[in-house]
Amino acid sequence: MNKFLKFTTLRSAIKAIDLRVDGAFSFFMRHYGKTKFMKSMSKRAQVLGIEKLYLKGPKAFVYFFVFYLVRDVILYILIPIWVAYKVE
Repeated sequence: MNKFLKFTTLRSAIKAIDLRVDGAFSFFMRHYGKTKFMKSMSKRAQVLGIEKLYLKGPKAFVYFFVFYLVRDVILYILIPIWVAYKVE
């Protein structure tokens, strides 16, 4: 079976499951690995804007971006590399 066909079949199966559980799976994947601090700072960044958020508290602002940087490096760089080496 073609790799692309396997991918599209898997993708459509995941979408069907997500629709069946009212989007809970996609919600989980979007918020996986976020702490309460990260969620609250994201909301503040959306409401206030980045500059005003920085002016309210530079230390919290830096922690916010460091948390995201570490989480994203793990999720989007280290885990895919680890999985790629495991598959080979």
